[in-house]
Amino acid sequence: MLQYLKIKNLALLEEVTLEFDSGFTAVTGETGAGKSVLLGALSLLSGGRADKTMIRQGAEQLEVEGAVYFADPIAINALLEAAGLSPCEEGVLLLKRRIHREKMPRIQINGSMATLAQLRSLGEEWIDFHGPGEPQKLFKESCQLEMLDSYAGNADRLASYQDNYNKWRALCGEIEALETSERLTEDEIDFLREQLRQIDQLQLSESAIDALERDYARVASAQEFVSLASQCSLGLVSEAGVVDQLNKIVSQYETLATLDDDAADLLERARSMMIELQDLGDETGRLASDFEFDAEAVEVVTERMNLWQEIKRKYGGSVEAVIAKHHEIKLRLASQGSIEATLEEKLGVANSLEKKLWKEASDLRKMREQAAKSLTEKATEQLLALGFKSAQLSVVFVEEPKLKPFGDSHCAFVFAPNAGQVSLPLNKIASSGEMARVMLALKSVLAEVDATPLLVFDEVDANVGGEIGRSVGERLANLSNRHQVFCVTHLPQVASLARNHYLVTKHQTSQSTTIAIESIHESRDTRLDELARMLGDRRSDSARDHAETLLIYS
Repeated sequence: MLQYLKIKNLALLEEVTLEFDSGFTAVTGETGAGKSVLLGALSLLSGGRADKTMIRQGAEQLEVEGAVYFADPIAINALLEAAGLSPCEEGVLLLKRRIHREKMPRIQINGSMATLAQLRSLGEEWIDFHGPGEPQKLFKESCQLEMLDSYAGNADRLASYQDNYNKWRALCGEIEALETSERLTEDEIDFLREQLRQIDQLQLSESAIDALERDYARVASAQEFVSLASQCSLGLVSEAGVVDQLNKIVSQYETLATLDDDAADLLERARSMMIELQDLGDETGRLASDFEFDAEAVEVVTERMNLWQEIKRKYGGSVEAVIAKHHEIKLRLASQGSIEATLEEKLGVANSLEKKLWKEASDLRKMREQAAKSLTEKATEQLLALGFKSAQLSVVFVEEPKLKPFGDSHCAFVFAPNAGQVSLPLNKIASSGEMARVMLALKSVLAEVDATPLLVFDEVDANVGGEIGRSVGERLANLSNRHQVFCVTHLPQVASLARNHYLVTKHQTSQSTTIAIESIHESRDTRLDELARMLGDRRSDSARDHAETLLIYS
């Protein structure tokens, strides 16, 4: 769950630090108050797009940082390890993103510099957005199939299939290589062994090559940095540099000040400028001198980079292609002398394994079809309670002509909000309010199998009210038993059911406009005041009585 969030200079918000609890959190405020700022901060932390126009007017940079707690950090730590990043300490993932008007943006994950792709990959694990303009995992057919398998309890069955599928694909690759292979001469064998030696020298993996390219870029840029910093320093503080020339001018200002008192201020400005330029030159010089180069290390990095460039050019331009070539070469060398016997043996194993795979894929499809029926029936019940009187939600299966890593078919969730309408994929739902409520219905059914800690809903209550609004709130509250749930809402029926309540307010003067975010769930009076405002008039006794009733029955 999200425990901590700090936002600085985002849109109209100057700075705020927020701490969150588990359960259902409502975010409210008047229309146009800036509730989207909180969602924007969460989007940035999860790898969403950034624009420099998001930086608060008058500020140089915006910052967003947060802490996400995982009760079981095994999965997230595996992703961090694969990306070459530090694991979570005590289950806490630390994220920080900084966007500057002039400088390059910076991202930190658990204190280490990271890429936007890494931040986005982690974001898919800890947060899921449901609202206009936000990426949603359930829009992707691959994620729909993954969720359906979880709902069907297919984990072991799918793992067995995928294990056999990977073995079968590897066998097919070996067979193809054997079928196209030829007898090798001694010179060809020597040549192939040398190619293997060169590839082995690099200890190939995506992370190793990423590290090599980072080291090489760092060496190259550091050399250029030292050269430029030295030139800048010399231009300022060397003999006949800017400071030396300015010193002579300052002497002239001193004489000018003795002739006219009005020139004293000019003298002080000139002296300050000289001191600042002297300091600038000294600091720049220290930057250059502080860089130390290990000539041997630079040579090693350069040689490894040259070798990687040569191998990449020869074998396809990617780590995956080079590893595939390495495997192919090893196979060619190993298979010399018994190609026919090896080929016949592997064909028999592959054919037997393929028959088994088709059977496993068929069993998987049957389980998915049964689960889809149950899932759509339960989701349709939820949709009815959420205001859809004649909605149709279904799962369409499409057979694959060949075996795939996921089986012999893929699926798509389709939806028609009204009777007589054609069912369309979820990402084609026109109304953002409809879309959010469909997602809420699905999430309510899939709550037990969806491991995403934080679910964020925006406009889920669009175009609904009364009993339907209450129903929306109840489902959000139920979801919060297994997830942390954030909801930006305009309905008091929804907000009153939240365990935590944050209020966004806008403050305007003749010179500026700012927004503030504060928690109000600790103060019953403040919360009643906000619910009464949402009901129409915070000064109305009837509105406050209604707000009191909503809180009592929440």
